[in-house]
Amino acid sequence: MAGFIRKGVKNILQKNPQDVVFLSATRTPITRAKKGGLRDAYDHEMLAAVLKATIAKFPNLDPSRIDDICIGTVLSELGGSKAGRMAANHVGISTTTSFSTVNRACASGLSAITSIANSLAIGQIDVGIAGGMESMTRNYGSRAIPTQLWKDLKNSPVKEARDCIMSMGITSENVAERYGISRADQDAFAARSQQKAAKAQAAGFFDKEITPVTTRWIPDPEVPENEEQITVTKDDGIRANTTVEKLSTMKPAFKPDGASTAGNSSQVSDGAAAALMMRRSTAAELGLTSSIIGKWAGTQVVGCAPDEMGIGPALAIPKLLEYTGIQTSDVGIWEINEAFASQALYCIRELGLDGEKVNPNGGAIALGHPLGATSGRMLATLLHEMERQTQTLGVLSKCIGTGMGMASLIVRE
Repeated sequence: MAGFIRKGVKNILQKNPQDVVFLSATRTPITRAKKGGLRDAYDHEMLAAVLKATIAKFPNLDPSRIDDICIGTVLSELGGSKAGRMAANHVGISTTTSFSTVNRACASGLSAITSIANSLAIGQIDVGIAGGMESMTRNYGSRAIPTQLWKDLKNSPVKEARDCIMSMGITSENVAERYGISRADQDAFAARSQQKAAKAQAAGFFDKEITPVTTRWIPDPEVPENEEQITVTKDDGIRANTTVEKLSTMKPAFKPDGASTAGNSSQVSDGAAAALMMRRSTAAELGLTSSIIGKWAGTQVVGCAPDEMGIGPALAIPKLLEYTGIQTSDVGIWEINEAFASQALYCIRELGLDGEKVNPNGGAIALGHPLGATSGRMLATLLHEMERQTQTLGVLSKCIGTGMGMASLIVRE
């Protein structure tokens, strides 16, 4: 970053006592819903694993110093708050530590990170943990009982209201049709995501960010008493042998003449993630300054049309750059969630990004998208990849169901 003279970048790179910093960012393996290694685990059990790993990493940090925990989750029973609080207490975090969950659809984890960051920034708390958890195996589509509100929304005279409950797959098709994203380009992008992820996994790039999870495994769901114990250590949605040719043979998943398929869309997955956060002054007080791995430098969120929700990052990222005073060329790595190849491609093209700097270790098409946990997964991947590449600035961005985009700026230390 030598030679930068713009005020925004210089301010961001300065180290101040009030900075909001990350001391760790870890995640479980991300595994395929209903098929993968975590299919028989509950979301709060996965959360317990990353919370336990977080406090174990800092044996000299009294868990009672953790003021608040905020966890993103979308599909959990009772909003996940009871089970999540139970998980925190179970692993030894003090009962004086408060706990909450937040649901902003696919950006729930990023909302949790931002919530803790804002509380730290204004001095409301000194130490916090943010992250996410999701068992799509247990909760995805399991309670699809039409409510009166749902029925009323389907019949609303307001198009945007009706569009809020539109299938995400159809929003992907809308983006592809409106902005000229071809099926061939989507398949090529998806194949590249798989190849990048496979290469990163083989090189051990994910190892430092993953917390192994020991959990139950029921080989035959019809015989639940035949339960085994396994330890899951790796993401299992990556398909190293994926090719454009293979993807081109897959049938459209959402409309007969569509271009979005199971192969070029994000995977339905299970997983959890957590990051330890505090102010720089608190890290100094606790003797943990040397453990700082990054800094949160701001978040922006913006709305967009519900029927093309995937374009959200193309709107949120410019707002973030303006807010933080940096330029596209300043950013070394972009983590943009691959909800669908169509929307990820659109955002990359609309923003004029160098594709080699976007998701260098693959994205949700290859790694999976456990909704509330994905932002935490992306943060862990981003911080570790920034260290590997010695990059200073990184951006994490999500599109959000019902029509929003969210983006955060991360500084490596």
